[in-house]
Amino acid sequence: MNMMKPSTLVGTLLILLSSLLSCSRKPAQTAPPPPEVLVTTVRPQDVPRVLERVATLDGFINANINAQVQGYIVSRDYQEGSVEKKGDLLFQIDPRPFEAALAQAKGTLAKDQANQIKAGADKKRAIDLLNKKVISDQERDTAVAAADSTTANVEADQAAVKQAEINLGYTKITAPIDGVVGFANNQVGDLVGPTTGPLTTMSQIDPIKAVVTAGEGPFTDFVSRHPDATERNAYIKTLDFDLILGNGELYPHKGKFYALDRSLDPKTGSIRYYVTFPNPGNILRPGQFGNVRFVADMKKGAMVIPQEAVNELQGSYQVAVVGNDDKVSLRPVKMGERIGAMWEVTEGLKPGDKVVVQGLQKAREGSTVTVKDWTPPPDALVSKADQQKKP
Repeated sequence: MNMMKPSTLVGTLLILLSSLLSCSRKPAQTAPPPPEVLVTTVRPQDVPRVLERVATLDGFINANINAQVQGYIVSRDYQEGSVEKKGDLLFQIDPRPFEAALAQAKGTLAKDQANQIKAGADKKRAIDLLNKKVISDQERDTAVAAADSTTANVEADQAAVKQAEINLGYTKITAPIDGVVGFANNQVGDLVGPTTGPLTTMSQIDPIKAVVTAGEGPFTDFVSRHPDATERNAYIKTLDFDLILGNGELYPHKGKFYALDRSLDPKTGSIRYYVTFPNPGNILRPGQFGNVRFVADMKKGAMVIPQEAVNELQGSYQVAVVGNDDKVSLRPVKMGERIGAMWEVTEGLKPGDKVVVQGLQKAREGSTVTVKDWTPPPDALVSKADQQKKP
């Protein structure tokens, strides 16, 4: 160091001082960007009130196939699970005992018919003899009574023959409707009769009906909306129903209202109604589950926002509105009817207001935010089941 030149020493000191000064400087602080929120623009619109209910599919007609007479099954004449026409043979019960009973009834009838002819002739002869004063009134009365008795016997025999014919006909068990026949509960050789239970069940499934359940509240509200019975029935007939299958697919055919049950279930406080759907090809089967969806009515000029955009606090409601300067203001509002995932605003908003839907925790009073449009889900206006208390 003693040998270092003064000029070199001064230069070295300046370099060290410059390095120390540069290290002591802090980097400049940059403000963070405004938080991003998703908003929806409020506009008056005609909103369809779309309702969706859980439904169970059932046959339009379900017929239990029972044996009307007692006997042994000698044949099953259908393929289980097949579609059969009305009048097709399903089962055959051994007809021989019934054929014998019919033959016996016919023989008794023939015998009594012969007796009737003879008694009729005796009656006519007795009346002639009485007119000629050959026999007494008592003898005439005896002949008349005998003739009337044989007539009654013949009428009873004719009824017995008819019953025997009916019983013989019951040995051929046929399909009472067009439909799909289920598995057989009895096989060839089984002894069956009127008390042994159904042999099988068949269902008419084209059309097929969807059994839908609505709560007492929605039902009462529906009647209050349509108090006139004639108007109510006409309105129901105009409704078109969609069926969403268990796999989420939309069934291609529209359904129509069919019938409303006569009473509410006292255990569940709900009422059932039927919706029928065309079922070409028997694609749908009884027991399937699905959802029935329909447009109940239109809410005219409603201003609706997503329910998640509303903050409820002690019975009051407020929303976060973003102004043209991208600043947030919290605004009290009054709410009306819930429609699916949406909520009608009756007071506090005007058309064109931008309401924060997602990012509410970032939207503080007076804060600046970055705005992006919120996209509603496709089923935002669908009211699931009875949660909205509407029919």
